[in-house]
Amino acid sequence: RWMESEFPEILRQAKQLGASLFFGDEASFALWGSLSYTWGRRGHQPQVPTTGIRKGYKVFGAIEFFTGLLIYQGTEQRFQSDSYQSFLTYLLSQVSGRVILIQDGARYHTSKATREFFEQHKERLTVHQLPSYSPDYNPIEYLWKKVKTKATHNRYFPEFVLLVKSVKRALKVLATQSAEI
Repeated sequence: RWMESEFPEILRQAKQLGASLFFGDEASFALWGSLSYTWGRRGHQPQVPTTGIRKGYKVFGAIEFFTGLLIYQGTEQRFQSDSYQSFLTYLLSQVSGRVILIQDGARYHTSKATREFFEQHKERLTVHQLPSYSPDYNPIEYLWKKVKTKATHNRYFPEFVLLVKSVKRALKVLATQSAEI
């Protein structure tokens, strides 16, 4: 239903208003890269440092449907309402005119504080929800996969700053490739 009726209506609305149409999402990039398994001798648990090992670099992002423009903002904070609103403020500062945003149903996307933010910015910002459990409808999911492939896949980062540099480098390159996005 979303693909056959809701999205075409959103597309029509964006064209009619001359609005930018963004798909937004976020991704976390782990210090240990995108490995899912490790190995060691049977009976010997590998010893890993406990300081910062679970630390990840978080990135909010949005891609514009018509142009492929990528806008993103990294943070070391947790994904929550105030960090999401900070990204949305940044997004609005980077684009002139009306913005239509399509997002998933993450708690901080739909929290009371975020809904109040949407209400405060309703002259410029219109928000639509993707159906539950439909990441295939959000094109930025494919971008996150590319970033992970280019920046973190099969890599371990002994220092957090190296992870951040790698992710930023991959995003910077992809941001220049709007046709690919």
